[in-house]
Amino acid sequence: MKDRHGESWDRFSVYLTKSDTHLRELEALVLRIVKPTGNRQIGKFSRSANIRTRFGKDIRQRQREERGLIFGVKPKRAVPRKKLKPSEGRTPTLAEYIKRPMKIRARYKGKLVYAQVRRDGRIRFSQTLFDSPSLAGAAACARRTCNGWRFWEYERAPGDWVQLDELRK
Repeated sequence: MKDRHGESWDRFSVYLTKSDTHLRELEALVLRIVKPTGNRQIGKFSRSANIRTRFGKDIRQRQREERGLIFGVKPKRAVPRKKLKPSEGRTPTLAEYIKRPMKIRARYKGKLVYAQVRRDGRIRFSQTLFDSPSLAGAAACARRTCNGWRFWEYERAPGDWVQLDELRK
């Protein structure tokens, strides 16, 4: 009770749970609902999905359908994308160097940027798949080109982040 909130307490509540697996989410929910004055934390939900993009797509689809009903145009059905077989197209560059999924990171303009290397060697960054680290790096720093092998780092051992270029050596 010696912090900046020390004088503002006049009561408290105790909540009992069966396990502590969702304790952080419960705390985040309480912080978002109560919004205590002077509190710097807004409460973050771990592993929560950003549904804004999906919600926007659903709204636009609904608007297209309504316009079609108004003007008497049949709505176009979305053509499903053809999925490439592993033998088709370009083989991802990292496919020969990794055996399991891993996280990679890069430092750009003082901030850490994270991406995920999938089991097949493709890199998932910002909900897009890239076949090479250079393409993913260029997308991360919003440039036309980037040397992804030197831009990205992977965790060789806990806390030991090294350039992706070390995989090729």
